[in-house]
Amino acid sequence: MKALKDKILQEGKVLSDTVLKVDTFLNHQIDPQLMREIGEEFANRFTDEVITKILTIESSGIAPATMLGLVIGAPVVFARKKKSLTLVNNVYSSKVHSFTKNETNEISVSRDFLSPDDNVLIIDDFLANGEAVKGLLDIAQQARANVIGVGIVIEKGFQQGGQNLREQGIRVESLANIKTLANGQVEFFD
Repeated sequence: MKALKDKILQEGKVLSDTVLKVDTFLNHQIDPQLMREIGEEFANRFTDEVITKILTIESSGIAPATMLGLVIGAPVVFARKKKSLTLVNNVYSSKVHSFTKNETNEISVSRDFLSPDDNVLIIDDFLANGEAVKGLLDIAQQARANVIGVGIVIEKGFQQGGQNLREQGIRVESLANIKTLANGQVEFFD
């Protein structure tokens, strides 16, 4: 997706060979126009599927997932990282380790929002080692929902997450796939 790649090149900051900061348009401040284009692109890539629920994780997956939901008319369910007083029982949960924050969280989704009747598309902002997606897949599996695929805004293709998911037969669509962040430069796979 050219608009996304251009934005990464113009505003992204390479902090190390493994960390890309995109807080000017995705992870802190959100560019609504770009998010709309991202939602439309995901809709185009999964046009052959019937999606009844979009599943993401708080917080940076919510904007692209919501824009996709708006385009296709499907509800968005997000896994919470912290349990609230209203979400204590009747939940699906899984443990997820964050590469960027170097912490493990238990994520939860109310059982009221996922069922075996759902065709779920998982959306997330980044795919590196695949831990967040694995946690979301685990939650969908607990609900016995049908996962039709995974949509990723930015994949770090030099890490193993995407390859591992694809080897398991999971459809992964990444809008920007980064080959390397070496020498402070972003290089994409074609």
